[in-house]
Amino acid sequence: MFGLWAGLTLAGGLFASWQGYGGRAFAATLTAFAFLFGVMLLFAARGVAETAAARFGAGAGFLLGTMAFFAYLIYLLSTESLSFLRLAAIAVLVFVPLALAVSAERQPAGTWQDFVTVAGVWVFVKFVPSHWLWPYPGGRLAYVFTVLLAVNVALAAFLLVRRLSGIGYSIGWGRHWGFFVLASLTVFGCIAIPLGVGMHFIEFAPNWEAWKSLPVVTIGILFFTAWPEELLFRGLLQNMLTRATKSDLIGWWTASVLFGFSHIKNGGFPNWRYVALASIAGLFYGWTWRKTGSIFASAIVHAAVDVVWHFLFRTI
Repeated sequence: MFGLWAGLTLAGGLFASWQGYGGRAFAATLTAFAFLFGVMLLFAARGVAETAAARFGAGAGFLLGTMAFFAYLIYLLSTESLSFLRLAAIAVLVFVPLALAVSAERQPAGTWQDFVTVAGVWVFVKFVPSHWLWPYPGGRLAYVFTVLLAVNVALAAFLLVRRLSGIGYSIGWGRHWGFFVLASLTVFGCIAIPLGVGMHFIEFAPNWEAWKSLPVVTIGILFFTAWPEELLFRGLLQNMLTRATKSDLIGWWTASVLFGFSHIKNGGFPNWRYVALASIAGLFYGWTWRKTGSIFASAIVHAAVDVVWHFLFRTI
């Protein structure tokens, strides 16, 4: 994980330098990215979260949250973007979920605090203007930074404070995972492509000229779209709904429908075609997570769907 983090961060930094970025603002932005991205990846290494939680208890969650807050503060100071409202917004995102997690620390998973935290993180990412929170460089990395910060908060609250089991937050590979990933992707494609075309939602329009960007786009979708969404909707929401209802089926289907409704604003509100297809996709992502116990496997299916859509189809 450390090698993966170092390689991707270095590549991103070199590319930005080649694009002409530099100076104190760029250095602070790269440092904030390196920290948030590093936490996201290093916690996916086997035993990291368990060791930190066992050694420091709930304090590990607050330590991680405080470090993320100070990384944002350094970013604001170095980019001359400091404002009380920005700091207050990030403080709410970081410390309110941690306080809710502490209030439910000794209770079984699936408390109202857990669901409020998941809903709050999703609302923050979806509706708070990320360009306002991360103005440098020109808001181009705003959404990525907001997602990374939200993932850090979720890790602090649920892995370190609540110590929720069964999330599957790890990058690895298990027996028969290849079959589950390919089966999920294939069956979903056989359903979603004819349905999407029939609903006049997508059309076949391959963008051959853009294929040279495939590696960069795939990495971006995997780590900044698929991985965070699978953590939220499968590792956390489906996990806790299953525990709260004591039913795998209810947890699976409910999380899938909620995943679909989370896309209702995409392409104009209300986009019911997007809701329907995203709900079906959620069923296959949730099935993959159930079979493998890993958000990495479901994130691969999720990312593959988005990449195929991005390069081979056009949304009507």
